[in-house]
Amino acid sequence: MATIAVQEIRPPTLSATSDPPPIFDGTTRLYISYSCPFAQRVWITRNYKGLQEKIKLVPIDLQNKPAWYKEKVHPEGKVPSLEHDGKILVESIDLIKYIDVNFEGPSLYPNDPTKKEFGDQLIKYVDIFTKEMFGSFKGDPVTQTSATYDYLENALGKYEDGPFFLGEFSLVDIAYITFVERFQLVSSEIYKHDITAGRPKLATWIEEVNKNNAYKQTKPENPQEFVDFVKKRFLGQ
Repeated sequence: MATIAVQEIRPPTLSATSDPPPIFDGTTRLYISYSCPFAQRVWITRNYKGLQEKIKLVPIDLQNKPAWYKEKVHPEGKVPSLEHDGKILVESIDLIKYIDVNFEGPSLYPNDPTKKEFGDQLIKYVDIFTKEMFGSFKGDPVTQTSATYDYLENALGKYEDGPFFLGEFSLVDIAYITFVERFQLVSSEIYKHDITAGRPKLATWIEEVNKNNAYKQTKPENPQEFVDFVKKRFLGQ
């Protein structure tokens, strides 16, 4: 796995009282939140391609957003956003594809047309996956999500040239891992269920992604925060 290992000090989060950066000064900036799984996808992509010096991280406090962020960057105040070439680009899946194509560094999508087609299918499915996961929290997540995790297990068995969805690490793995690990923690902590039980390929995949420096450097410092979010938002706790 050809990640470029650069250890990075996380810049401080900008809040309502923080001054804006000099927007549209030619600097490429990635606006994120350290706790957001959507933004994390783009952060991983940046790291994997070794773009720490080319794309500056700008973390935003989503609970106490600076007014300038909505006015000048993202009208809805969401993350991630990418400031590049005088434009603001949004939506995490679009952004990971954009960075892979428009910046230097190791490619994160295969040239093989069969793998590319399968990758496209899996990336389309990721929205269904996340909606089903969130939708299950008010019901019986263990039963309701079983077929969804089985889908991932089967997909991970399609190629034998590596432990990842397309054999080698790709945008598909990035699209899923930020949510799978959060849902894995919620399933274990709240519902006392192991999503990898009976799914050895899923277990291996999670282990292998966790060996990737580009991913490890983006992991939440307080993973319990997502568990607390689910308890409050969906379970009234």
